Amino acid sequence: MRRLLTLCSVVALFATLALAESWTGKLVDSTCYDQQSSPSSPSSPATKTASSCDATSSTTMFAIVSGGKAYKLDEAGNSKAAEALKNRADRSANPNASTGTTVTAKVSGTKGEDNTLKVETIEVQ
Repeated sequence: MRRLLTLCSVVALFATLALAESWTGKLVDSTCYDQQSSPSSPSSPATKTASSCDATSSTTMFAIVSGGKAYKLDEAGNSKAAEALKNRADRSANPNASTGTTVTAKVSGTKGEDNTLKVETIEVQ
């Protein structure tokens, strides 16, 4: 019985991991991106743009723009992204140095029906 339970647990773990997807793209400030892409804003262009919404160390809500679509990160993903952004490899030598303008990230997780990603892992480059 114990072997059967262990086997079922291992199969369930691998099945969960098999459902995970990954997205690679530009990490942006979700709030800024939403404001810029809002059609009700008269000063913003109708097309979605991420050019002026780069993620910074003060960003609290993130999205990843991949394949022309924006995917918001869940709450846990926002925390992981903020931590990963602070611990970037290019900042390890000089933490006071400014980050580059474009932040690329690889996110692994599952997508919800509202294009929100439930983040399992995030790698910031």
